[in-house]
Amino acid sequence: MSVLSSYRRLFALTGPLYIVIAFLARLPLAMAQMGTLLLVAGVSGSFGSGGAAAGAFAVVNAIASPVAGALTDRVGQRPVLLVQSVGGSLSLIALVVLAGQEAPWEVLAVLAGVAGLFLPQVGTLARVRWRELAGRRGGERFKLLSTAFSYEGAADEASFVLGPALVGTLAALVSPSGALILAAVLLAVFATLFALHPTVELVRGHRGAPGARGARIGPLILALGAGQLIVGTIFGSVQSGTTALATAAGEPGLAGLLHAVLGVGSVVAGLAIVVLPERFRLADRLSVFAGAIALLTLPLLAVDSLGALAVVLVVLGLAVAPYMITLFSACERVADPGRLGAAMMVLAAATSLGYALGSSTAGRLADVAGHTGAYRVTVIAGAVAFVLSLVIRAALHRKGRETERVPHVTEETGADEATMMV
Repeated sequence: MSVLSSYRRLFALTGPLYIVIAFLARLPLAMAQMGTLLLVAGVSGSFGSGGAAAGAFAVVNAIASPVAGALTDRVGQRPVLLVQSVGGSLSLIALVVLAGQEAPWEVLAVLAGVAGLFLPQVGTLARVRWRELAGRRGGERFKLLSTAFSYEGAADEASFVLGPALVGTLAALVSPSGALILAAVLLAVFATLFALHPTVELVRGHRGAPGARGARIGPLILALGAGQLIVGTIFGSVQSGTTALATAAGEPGLAGLLHAVLGVGSVVAGLAIVVLPERFRLADRLSVFAGAIALLTLPLLAVDSLGALAVVLVVLGLAVAPYMITLFSACERVADPGRLGAAMMVLAAATSLGYALGSSTAGRLADVAGHTGAYRVTVIAGAVAFVLSLVIRAALHRKGRETERVPHVTEETGADEATMMV
């Protein structure tokens, strides 16, 4: 089956309107962090203050997301999303209003944290819906899920390229306030539409079900979350290193564009991963893609021009997206269905924390050793990704053998659970 036919079959499950709504609903999260940084930095006159406010947004969002995911497991996505869309929109507008009143940056940082508390991880919630949609297609389940997770990985990457680009454009043409107001409007409109879309009926929650009691997350899910932490570290350290190199080359304005190049490679690879055969198990994919990341980060230590950097980042992106998609796919297969939302949110939150860790650590090294110092963080993260993938690979193979000893055919899927490809 070709790539195009795979996506046509997938999108036929929901219709094109859902695809548009779910994509636009995730843009506010991609816009808010940079928008907050630029807004607070402009008001306070300090990039340190802006960075602290943006960091407060990211950290609170990372902590709150698994809690929100656990709530969606219990009560369903609709009520949680409606609260998040209203609370997040009002928080962003309040941040703009108080910034216009020249409130102290500490107050703005607290309000940024409140906004981080509410903004939803739409891409993660969409993955949970795809699981339910694909589960109704029997023998097609695995192929549809693979296509869905490939699409969602590419959509997330595209949003984190487009979101900051929108913020930068609006900040230059209008103001950072205009960018955050747009994020608030998109959140109010499209997150609400996402909450009300008919597909939400598939994820009403498991209130009172034995599998939904608590938000306990097992060691394997935490290991997958550690893998996503590494993905975030790679993105954050690449951004710091790229900024340092572009600034040293006298072209600081190209830093954002060059960082987007990494996302472009990821989008392309994410969309193409559906062509991989089913016999190429997730456990094996993870090690292959992690090994590719470890190798493809090494040229970063040798780059000394923006042109060479662009080539290296495009190629590196081709490995990062498949690695990330494989982590989320493995999470879907090993997580308790009653806690899937919480488990997926652990991975999403780990990505945000890794981004903050990578950018801050690499930024400090860039001050001392330039872009090469920053990229050392990327290279170390790639090596750790490969070592961790070997540990996860062994755990996934054990999980697969345990499943094969207890085969179970469900009426809903019509598929033998022993064939789960882990």
